[in-house]
Amino acid sequence: MGRMAHEPPPDVSAEWPGAIHRALKSHRVSQVSYVPDAGHKRLIELCHADKEMIVAPLTTEEEGIGLAAGAWLGGERAALLMQSSGVGNCLNALTLVSNCVFPLLMIVTMRGERGEFNFWQIPMGEGTPDALRLGGVHTVRLERAEDTFATVTAAARLAFEGHGAVAVLIAQRMIGAKSFEEKP
Repeated sequence: MGRMAHEPPPDVSAEWPGAIHRALKSHRVSQVSYVPDAGHKRLIELCHADKEMIVAPLTTEEEGIGLAAGAWLGGERAALLMQSSGVGNCLNALTLVSNCVFPLLMIVTMRGERGEFNFWQIPMGEGTPDALRLGGVHTVRLERAEDTFATVTAAARLAFEGHGAVAVLIAQRMIGAKSFEEKP
């Protein structure tokens, strides 16, 4: 007997980066920019391996907003990958989205939530959803790996068809808690 349609595939928790990549592809995203982040490591690897995507590492997150604007002006679609601590770097640049009316899809790994070891991450982690909303960004929270494809697909549709900014906030429980402890 096969798997029921509502049941998640085996090992779905390990496959959420692949689900994001598939959702980006299904919405014809051809450019992806990012500031290196361990939470996005597998997704970044998938995008780099995809010969149909242009992948650009950034020195700061707000550069990705400019790249998304340029992509849209050039007839292409872009996504920006970042960690919640980078949202504060984007606040001024987010005015470009509302003033110039172009789509911006952000995939944000959250820090400062359950299991966080670095108390410096907590204030921005707690403030990220409000900061984005104040910047005119619609936020969607992703808590469960099995919801990844549907959530990112809905966010991409809203961004690209609605010509606005949308951020998918990936709960820290999905990426796991970081640790700087030495491994034996």
